[in-house]
Amino acid sequence: MFKSHCIQMFNSVESECLWEPSAEKIKSANLTLYRNYLNQKYNLKLTNFKDLYLWSIGETENNKDYHSVVLFWQSILEYNNIIHDNFGEYNVLNIDNFKKVEWFPSVKLNFTQNLLKKNDTDLAIVFRGENLFEKKLTWSELNIHVSKMQQFLISIGIQKNDCVAFYVPNIPETITIFLAAASLGAVCSFCSPDFGVQGVLDRFGQIEPKLLVYSDSSIYNGKIIQDFKKLSEIVSNLKSLKNILEINYFNKETDNSDKLNLQKDLKYSNYLSTVKKFEYKEILFPKFAFNHPLFIMYSSGTTGIPKCIVHGTGGTLIQHIKEHKLHCDFKEGDNVFYYTTCGWMMWQWLVSALASNCTIMLYDGSPFSPSPEILFDYIDTEKIRFFGTSAKYIDAIKKSNFIPKKKYSLNKLDIIGSTGSPLHDESFEFVYQNIKKDVCLSSLSGGTDIISCFVLGNPIGKVFKGEIQTPGLGMRVEIFNDLGKSVKGEQGELVCTLPFPSQPIYFWNDPNNLKFYGSYFNKYNNVWQHGDWAEIKSSGGIVIYGRSDATLNPGGVRIGTSDIYRQVEQFEEILECIAVEQKWQNDTRVILFVKLKIDKDLTSSLVSEIKNKLKINCSPRHVPAKIISVPDIPRTRSGKIVETAVKSVINGLEVKNKEAMANPEVLTYYENHPELRLE
Repeated sequence: MFKSHCIQMFNSVESECLWEPSAEKIKSANLTLYRNYLNQKYNLKLTNFKDLYLWSIGETENNKDYHSVVLFWQSILEYNNIIHDNFGEYNVLNIDNFKKVEWFPSVKLNFTQNLLKKNDTDLAIVFRGENLFEKKLTWSELNIHVSKMQQFLISIGIQKNDCVAFYVPNIPETITIFLAAASLGAVCSFCSPDFGVQGVLDRFGQIEPKLLVYSDSSIYNGKIIQDFKKLSEIVSNLKSLKNILEINYFNKETDNSDKLNLQKDLKYSNYLSTVKKFEYKEILFPKFAFNHPLFIMYSSGTTGIPKCIVHGTGGTLIQHIKEHKLHCDFKEGDNVFYYTTCGWMMWQWLVSALASNCTIMLYDGSPFSPSPEILFDYIDTEKIRFFGTSAKYIDAIKKSNFIPKKKYSLNKLDIIGSTGSPLHDESFEFVYQNIKKDVCLSSLSGGTDIISCFVLGNPIGKVFKGEIQTPGLGMRVEIFNDLGKSVKGEQGELVCTLPFPSQPIYFWNDPNNLKFYGSYFNKYNNVWQHGDWAEIKSSGGIVIYGRSDATLNPGGVRIGTSDIYRQVEQFEEILECIAVEQKWQNDTRVILFVKLKIDKDLTSSLVSEIKNKLKINCSPRHVPAKIISVPDIPRTRSGKIVETAVKSVINGLEVKNKEAMANPEVLTYYENHPELRLE
């Protein structure tokens, strides 16, 4: 069944093509060179991307060929010169079973070693703050800093399997300390400075870190933020801590330990003084098992205490290198920038680009302060080739009336990545009309759960309006209908029916894997249910309509919220909206909340226009029963709107763990609203 479904994914096209690569770009693309390598090494006859994709997921003439799946992931190790030791045959145990699969048990490697293969005067890291404060590290300087940090960590007793917690902004020091910790086999976990005390404790309190790394400052929206009271409360409540390490954001050595009310047995260190204390010596790179834990990530926590998702060293590395080199065409020396904080998995994704010998570009602060131009100035000045951001950012740029191409040439910009939420048709058009015509717009979708992507870009394929280009190589992505059958051209659950190396190795404090298995395998047997409501189009592209737990179901017909947002957010009066369902008269009804521009009102004529547009462009079932103006919309700290929280509030249910949200106070606007009384 899946074989014919996959083949159909690449049939004739109906959507509007917005971009296609030149013959020269196709010829020089990493994907083309890699396909040629496979043909020669394994005597294959892969002629295009479709052939390569089907081979990578085991869809060959022999139907499900798991041998080709193993060869595919093995080739990622070998073709990309990933430094590793192999003590037997390359093998994957139980490759047909998500719960029992074990990737490359004979392989050992060191994550940091594979990110520090260069040691010269080329730039490795470029940092710019919102206030234009800059830092730059060459590969040689990066190696020196990692060496000194590794020596420091050894001196305080950090070793394999110890947890190191980072409460930090997106700055170079964060990366050097992380690489040093990972080189020793420590397990690293991150929160960005915008997390409140309870949000940090809900996460770090579960993993019992021995070391906390923090910064004395961060910057956002024109303000330099220092909150030692918050830091003191966090430190005092993490009873497992033995050491804390302070980073001075502005490179002025300052000891702020007196502001933290430290207990006597807790040792304080300062990054700058530590760098001076140690001399450079060769970095140690002990090898660890392929599935040795590397990161502890967290679920959003909007439905309870965050789940601690543990990702392995080898799976993270080969998945990221595959995505970077093949799907994003990263080449040595490329300047790669993803606008992210350390609280979003795209930070880990960005840092891994060092393994492709790229220069990673960091930014800390608001993307709109002092103006919407700030990121594009960075992209243009630093000759950035890959720029990644969120769909919400692209939409916000569109609504700001700033036209980047009028001010910036963006000559080096080849690829724009977008993730976090569905990218609407109008945003696709905006990119090509107002940012750059000759650019591969790669919409991505995956998540913290897999620290990577299920569906993403294809630099040798066409870009169709509103569509994500392709499933990832090695990722057997399907859409299941309500009967659990694979379908094409219909909306349904996005699932993955083949194990992959970047799935979690386990959840922290989940000895029987009950939370782990319950999160992804409750609905279907041996099939990963990701929780996205999606469709595979005739082009083979994918459209994400929203989270499946946020889909609307009036009258028993499921509706993706993205359909509504796409129509409503075209109104110039509306900045953003959120749609949820409310129980009503033995059924449900759709409620639409809108955030208006400051000088706009929700008039009866605007309400009528919205309803009419939804009825004509979508269907009568998309028309909300109520449209209500609110001052703001709740969101997670990575910027995603929280539909489940609003749904709970208007249905009279408790919202658990509000601390996980960036702005939980706005939920009061939705509580006991007179227009939504349950009668």
